[in-house]
Amino acid sequence: MTFLSAGRLWLLAGVVALVVVYVVVQLRKSKYAVRFTNLPLLEKVAPTRPGWRRHVPASLFVLMLALLVVGFAQPAAAVQVPRERATVIIAVDVSPSMGADDVPPDRLAAARAAAHRFVDLLPAQFNVGLVAFAGNAQVVVAPVTDRDVLRTGIDRLDVGTVARPGTAIGDAIAASLEAVRTVDDEAQAPPARAVVLSDGANTAGTEPAAAAESAAAAEVPVDTILVGTPEGTIDQNGATQPVPVDGATLREVADLTGGAYHEAASADELRDVYADIGSSVGYRTEQQDVSYRFIGLGLLFGLATAGTSLLWFSRLP
Repeated sequence: MTFLSAGRLWLLAGVVALVVVYVVVQLRKSKYAVRFTNLPLLEKVAPTRPGWRRHVPASLFVLMLALLVVGFAQPAAAVQVPRERATVIIAVDVSPSMGADDVPPDRLAAARAAAHRFVDLLPAQFNVGLVAFAGNAQVVVAPVTDRDVLRTGIDRLDVGTVARPGTAIGDAIAASLEAVRTVDDEAQAPPARAVVLSDGANTAGTEPAAAAESAAAAEVPVDTILVGTPEGTIDQNGATQPVPVDGATLREVADLTGGAYHEAASADELRDVYADIGSSVGYRTEQQDVSYRFIGLGLLFGLATAGTSLLWFSRLP
């Protein structure tokens, strides 16, 4: 927590001074009572003292002052605020290796389910697009706010959606950038971000590093997700073909664009990754004035001060 007007906290010194004066006064009262030597007579003529209760209103009053001073110093805390506008492109690898079942039921099915959850996490006013890629890339759904259209596009993703074999990560980034540029906004273009999900290294198309540099120049961070395990296999032409994951390219892309690299070896991890990305894409962290919290507590302590004083001493402090 920070304070927008930290200099005002010096007023707490005044609160501390009040506490010191109160303690000194109480000690002096005790000394005066001891000077009265006829203690049996003192017990008869002196009214019954309320004991510890006489200190409760004073303690509550001091706490009230301290809270009001802290509120006056304008404390600020980090608060997540929904973004008003943004464009997000989800690029999903649909090459044959995504049919491996090391992430049940298979890599692509797990990716589809996680993509649906990711979309749920994004504010409704966000434009969200979908890109499918294998040996080349194509925009399946241009950026829209219509979630039904987007969900239909996600459900249609399947191995073979893009016929050309291979894994063209660079083309996926380039297609995502083109999709971002299609968002028609007469005002300042909204911030954009791409999320690329794949299981392997680039084997076709544009060099990922070149595409990543273009994304960086356009100020479009690219978050990358490596899905699968080193033990993944697929059946190809009647034979078992190993399809181990390779995240080196995805890590490089994330580093070059200012995005984040993630690894997901299970469906649960993949959902968690999308949730993490959604919280960072859909919200921004701001320092907001939270003085109302302290002022509110201070008022409650003020009411408690008045209430205890009236209850026990029939007067306001």
